[in-house]
Amino acid sequence: MSAPYGPARPFRIGTRASPLALAQAYETATRLKEAHGLGDDSIEIVKIVTTGDQRLEKKLGDIGGKGLFTKEVEEALYDGRIDLAVHSMKDMPTVLPDGLEISALLPREDVRDAFVSPRHASIEAMPAGAVVGTASLRRQAQLLHKRPDLKVTLFRGNVQTRLRKLDEGEADATFLAVAGLNRLDRIEVATAIIETADMLPAVAQGAVGIETRTDDDAIRAALAPLHCDACGTRLAAERAFLGALDGSCKTPIGGLAEIEGDRLILRGEVLRPDGSERHATSREGALSDAVAMGLDAGEELKRLAGPGFFVQA
Repeated sequence: MSAPYGPARPFRIGTRASPLALAQAYETATRLKEAHGLGDDSIEIVKIVTTGDQRLEKKLGDIGGKGLFTKEVEEALYDGRIDLAVHSMKDMPTVLPDGLEISALLPREDVRDAFVSPRHASIEAMPAGAVVGTASLRRQAQLLHKRPDLKVTLFRGNVQTRLRKLDEGEADATFLAVAGLNRLDRIEVATAIIETADMLPAVAQGAVGIETRTDDDAIRAALAPLHCDACGTRLAAERAFLGALDGSCKTPIGGLAEIEGDRLILRGEVLRPDGSERHATSREGALSDAVAMGLDAGEELKRLAGPGFFVQA
């Protein structure tokens, strides 16, 4: 390791303060310690409260979009208060601020969504008029595309908050990412796991990225052993797809790239928020063509959907 990180100069890891974000930060800390033979006193976790965590009364798209979960953390990077930031990659805009980069991606967790309900065994088992709580326009649109007879109500907050709202009867069911439940050791709350053929995940769902200052060569070198090449290839395709669509929190978009042998398979879709219209496409090609495949698939869906389909945040 090219810098004297240790008890006298610990790695300062910045993260949102939610239990899931902290679990991801501690996973990163563990991997850093294992990669470089460090002790617990060589890592400092810096909790940062973001606007997205504070303003739970509105949909993300109505108050600024994905950047609400990253702005304050990135400011701490710029200011030198932290050395690296740990993010859920599905929260990251496709264009990062000047001077910052994603230097490493951890091995990807399960990308699927979980259906969670104390009353019903599955989406199909829900009666007409049942209420599903979610803050995700993607999940809302996918649900209403299959079941336009159901109702959707806003459910924001961390995993624990959403489970509490469900217990208190604010909705009959909700959706949670399997990755988050696994990282919190709470997978038992899942009533059913939804396969990606039935509900395409958000772009980069299940992936954790580590953001650094571009000019911090020592930190970037220290993170190199943590990077997962397969995750990097998959996210290159998915984030290129999202970027081509100018994806925002006001446009429901699903996308997933998977590696089979030496081939990359990309599936993507866009929907209207009310589920009334859906366009989908797929690509298969060499791993080296990941970005080109993502861009091409995104451009195709823009053409298929036509003007006026995409609402910008």
